[in-house]
Amino acid sequence: MTEVNSGERQIRVEEVEAVDAPPKARVEETAAEAAPRQRDYLDGFLNAKPSEAPKGEPGGDLYEAIIDTLKEIYDPEIPVNIYDLGLVYGVDVTEDGHAVVTMTLTTPHCPVAESMPGEVELRVGAVPGVGDAQVNLVWDPPWDPQKMSDEAKLELGML
Repeated sequence: MTEVNSGERQIRVEEVEAVDAPPKARVEETAAEAAPRQRDYLDGFLNAKPSEAPKGEPGGDLYEAIIDTLKEIYDPEIPVNIYDLGLVYGVDVTEDGHAVVTMTLTTPHCPVAESMPGEVELRVGAVPGVGDAQVNLVWDPPWDPQKMSDEAKLELGML
Protein backbone atom coordinates (compact mmCIF):
# COMPACT_ATOMS: atom_id res chain seq x y z
CA MET A 1 0.00 0.00 0.00
CA THR A 2 1.25 3.44 -0.91
CA GLU A 3 0.18 6.69 0.70
CA VAL A 4 0.33 10.00 -1.10
CA ASN A 5 -0.03 13.18 0.91
CA SER A 6 -1.13 16.33 -0.88
CA GLY A 7 -1.72 19.05 1.70
CA GLU A 8 -4.60 18.04 3.96
CA ARG A 9 -5.83 15.29 1.64
CA GLN A 10 -4.44 11.79 1.93
CA ILE A 11 -4.87 9.20 -0.81
CA ARG A 12 -4.22 5.51 -0.26
CA VAL A 13 -3.35 3.40 -3.26
CA GLU A 14 -3.44 -0.39 -3.03
CA GLU A 15 -2.30 -2.64 -5.86
CA VAL A 16 -4.08 -5.97 -6.28
CA GLU A 17 -3.63 -8.83 -8.71
CA ALA A 18 -7.28 -9.86 -9.07
CA VAL A 19 -10.76 -8.90 -7.92
CA ASP A 20 -13.55 -11.36 -7.11
CA ALA A 21 -16.45 -11.26 -9.58
CA PRO A 22 -19.63 -9.76 -8.12
CA PRO A 23 -22.44 -12.22 -7.38
CA LYS A 24 -25.01 -12.76 -10.15
CA ALA A 25 -28.58 -11.69 -9.60
CA ARG A 26 -31.06 -14.51 -9.20
CA VAL A 27 -34.71 -14.23 -10.06
CA GLU A 28 -37.07 -17.00 -9.14
CA GLU A 29 -40.20 -17.54 -11.22
CA THR A 30 -43.61 -18.05 -9.71
CA ALA A 31 -45.94 -20.70 -11.12
CA ALA A 32 -48.00 -18.03 -12.93
CA GLU A 33 -44.91 -16.55 -14.59
CA ALA A 34 -43.63 -19.97 -15.65
CA ALA A 35 -46.87 -20.69 -17.59
CA PRO A 36 -46.72 -20.16 -21.36
CA ARG A 37 -47.50 -16.62 -22.44
CA GLN A 38 -50.87 -15.98 -24.07
CA ARG A 39 -50.96 -13.94 -27.31
CA ASP A 40 -54.41 -12.42 -26.71
CA TYR A 41 -52.93 -9.29 -25.17
CA LEU A 42 -52.06 -8.07 -28.69
CA ASP A 43 -55.28 -9.10 -30.47
CA GLY A 44 -57.06 -5.75 -30.13
CA PHE A 45 -53.99 -3.81 -31.18
CA LEU A 46 -53.14 -6.01 -34.17
CA ASN A 47 -56.72 -6.19 -35.47
CA ALA A 48 -57.47 -2.47 -35.11
CA LYS A 49 -57.89 -0.58 -38.35
CA PRO A 50 -56.11 2.78 -38.64
CA SER A 51 -58.49 5.64 -38.02
CA GLU A 52 -58.96 7.93 -40.97
CA ALA A 53 -57.99 11.55 -40.48
CA PRO A 54 -60.81 13.99 -41.17
CA LYS A 55 -60.49 15.25 -44.73
CA GLY A 56 -59.68 18.82 -43.65
CA GLU A 57 -57.11 17.91 -41.00
CA PRO A 58 -53.40 17.25 -41.54
CA GLY A 59 -53.18 13.77 -43.01
CA GLY A 60 -56.66 14.04 -44.52
CA ASP A 61 -57.11 13.78 -48.27
CA LEU A 62 -58.39 17.32 -48.87
CA TYR A 63 -55.75 18.94 -46.66
CA GLU A 64 -52.93 17.00 -48.36
CA ALA A 65 -54.33 17.87 -51.81
CA ILE A 66 -54.22 21.57 -50.89
CA ILE A 67 -50.61 21.23 -49.64
CA ASP A 68 -49.66 19.44 -52.88
CA THR A 69 -51.22 22.31 -54.86
CA LEU A 70 -49.27 24.89 -52.82
CA LYS A 71 -46.09 22.98 -53.59
CA GLU A 72 -46.78 23.54 -57.30
CA ILE A 73 -46.72 27.35 -56.97
CA TYR A 74 -43.24 28.82 -57.32
CA ASP A 75 -41.85 32.19 -56.39
CA PRO A 76 -40.77 33.68 -59.76
CA GLU A 77 -37.47 35.02 -58.35
CA ILE A 78 -36.50 31.97 -56.28
CA PRO A 79 -36.59 28.44 -57.78
CA VAL A 80 -38.45 26.99 -54.77
CA ASN A 81 -42.18 26.47 -54.20
CA ILE A 82 -43.97 28.77 -51.76
CA TYR A 83 -44.70 25.98 -49.26
CA ASP A 84 -41.08 24.84 -48.88
CA LEU A 85 -39.98 28.46 -48.95
CA GLY A 86 -41.94 28.90 -45.70
CA LEU A 87 -44.35 31.49 -47.05
CA VAL A 88 -47.41 29.45 -46.01
CA TYR A 89 -48.08 29.90 -42.29
CA GLY A 90 -51.25 27.82 -42.11
CA VAL A 91 -54.00 25.99 -43.96
CA ASP A 92 -57.42 25.66 -42.36
CA VAL A 93 -60.19 23.61 -43.94
CA THR A 94 -63.75 23.56 -42.60
CA GLU A 95 -66.12 20.58 -42.72
CA ASP A 96 -67.91 22.04 -45.76
CA GLY A 97 -64.66 22.44 -47.73
CA HIS A 98 -63.95 26.14 -47.14
CA ALA A 99 -60.14 26.60 -47.26
CA VAL A 100 -58.28 29.50 -45.69
CA VAL A 101 -54.56 29.86 -46.46
CA THR A 102 -52.57 32.19 -44.23
CA MET A 103 -49.37 33.25 -45.93
CA THR A 104 -46.79 35.96 -46.31
CA LEU A 105 -44.28 37.06 -48.90
CA THR A 106 -40.52 37.41 -48.60
CA THR A 107 -40.95 41.20 -48.40
CA PRO A 108 -43.86 43.66 -48.69
CA HIS A 109 -42.09 45.10 -51.76
CA CYS A 110 -42.07 41.73 -53.53
CA PRO A 111 -42.86 42.17 -57.25
CA VAL A 112 -45.61 39.53 -57.04
CA ALA A 113 -47.28 41.03 -53.94
CA GLU A 114 -50.39 41.85 -55.96
CA SER A 115 -50.62 38.68 -58.05
CA MET A 116 -49.37 35.85 -55.76
CA PRO A 117 -52.32 35.83 -53.28
CA GLY A 118 -54.75 35.76 -56.22
CA GLU A 119 -52.91 32.85 -57.83
CA VAL A 120 -52.89 30.92 -54.55
CA GLU A 121 -56.62 31.54 -54.12
CA LEU A 122 -57.40 30.37 -57.67
CA ARG A 123 -55.21 27.26 -57.45
CA VAL A 124 -56.48 26.20 -54.01
CA GLY A 125 -60.08 26.88 -55.10
CA ALA A 126 -59.56 24.52 -58.04
CA VAL A 127 -58.68 21.57 -55.78
CA PRO A 128 -61.50 18.98 -55.96
CA GLY A 129 -63.51 19.16 -52.74
CA VAL A 130 -62.73 22.80 -51.97
CA GLY A 131 -65.91 24.85 -52.09
CA ASP A 132 -64.41 28.27 -51.43
CA ALA A 133 -60.82 29.45 -51.01
CA GLN A 134 -59.55 32.51 -49.21
CA VAL A 135 -56.02 33.85 -48.75
CA ASN A 136 -55.03 35.94 -45.76
CA LEU A 137 -51.81 37.83 -46.46
CA VAL A 138 -50.00 38.68 -43.21
CA TRP A 139 -46.74 40.42 -42.42
CA ASP A 140 -46.41 39.40 -38.79
CA PRO A 141 -44.37 37.39 -38.12
CA PRO A 142 -42.12 38.55 -40.93
CA TRP A 143 -40.66 35.90 -43.20
CA ASP A 144 -37.02 34.94 -42.71
CA PRO A 145 -34.84 32.22 -44.27
CA GLN A 146 -35.16 30.05 -41.13
CA LYS A 147 -38.76 29.28 -42.15
CA MET A 148 -37.57 27.39 -45.25
CA SER A 149 -37.64 23.59 -45.32
CA ASP A 150 -34.37 21.71 -45.46
CA GLU A 151 -35.13 20.79 -49.09
CA ALA A 152 -35.44 24.49 -50.00
CA LYS A 153 -32.23 25.36 -48.18
CA LEU A 154 -30.46 22.53 -50.02
CA GLU A 155 -31.85 23.72 -53.37
CA LEU A 156 -30.55 27.22 -52.69
CA GLY A 157 -27.14 26.00 -51.46
CA MET A 158 -27.75 27.10 -47.88
CA LEU A 159 -26.99 23.67 -46.36
